[in-house]
Amino acid sequence: MGQHSLNRKTRTLVVTIAAFTWGMGNAQVLPAYALFNAEGKSISHKKFLHAVDDADVILFGEQHNNSIAHWLELVVARDLAARGPLVLGAEMIEADDQNALDRYLRGEIDQDAFDTLTRLWPNYATDYAPLVDLAKEKGLPFIATNVPRRYARAVSKGGFEALDTVPEAERQWIAPLPIDFDVSLPQYVNMLTMLGEHGTPDVVKAQALKDATMAWSIAQHVRKGVRFLHFNGSYHSDFHAGIMWYLQRAQPELKIVTIATVVQGQVKKLDAEHRGQADVILCVDADIPGSY
Repeated sequence: MGQHSLNRKTRTLVVTIAAFTWGMGNAQVLPAYALFNAEGKSISHKKFLHAVDDADVILFGEQHNNSIAHWLELVVARDLAARGPLVLGAEMIEADDQNALDRYLRGEIDQDAFDTLTRLWPNYATDYAPLVDLAKEKGLPFIATNVPRRYARAVSKGGFEALDTVPEAERQWIAPLPIDFDVSLPQYVNMLTMLGEHGTPDVVKAQALKDATMAWSIAQHVRKGVRFLHFNGSYHSDFHAGIMWYLQRAQPELKIVTIATVVQGQVKKLDAEHRGQADVILCVDADIPGSY
């Protein structure tokens, strides 16, 4: 093969690589998510972090199988942990598992033992372990805020009266009785509508028991100068109801910032139905695969 042929092939290769590199650099990047304020105005990641920075309590409402929400929860937790005192907490671990959680955070038991001793969600390893392990790494408290599911199940069948027989020693895992309840709150009304013939006031009371207990658990650990970042299903804090309703009744002076996760076919503009759903709305493209 002659030198001229080699030079021509070399020039062709160089041009091809350059064109490919230019194409990659100028390719359209499709956004997986966008952030909006309550009015539906797009906000930057920096402005989002500034919004939560001033809060005493941040209620991060997720969709449990939303991989973008789980990723952003970890991003926010890392950022806040680097900027000052922080407490983490989550709906996904129930209050009677707090002792095992604390032992894991202190390094007294390993992950296998923690799995055995607690009722962890099926997606714990992929979606919540990174948050717990961040707390372990940074020496942060992590609070198991949710009511034990057996009590919520009992209330769903027998109303709040089902809690009357709970042993005194176990009431530490439940918001103080009697539980305040307002069935006219929008989210509870929506529940009854969505459940149709399967919806009963007692089913909504079980939801209220979870909201009240999570709010009470958070309130026990709120301190001046320490942020509390809480992870919960978005429905538990959407439209400033649920957990926030109970928190405001307990400690009206708290500054609470809510985040909601929604899914849309496009993320350029927030659909009207989601405006006002939270102080910050995380809008995720519907084509993003779920974590399960």
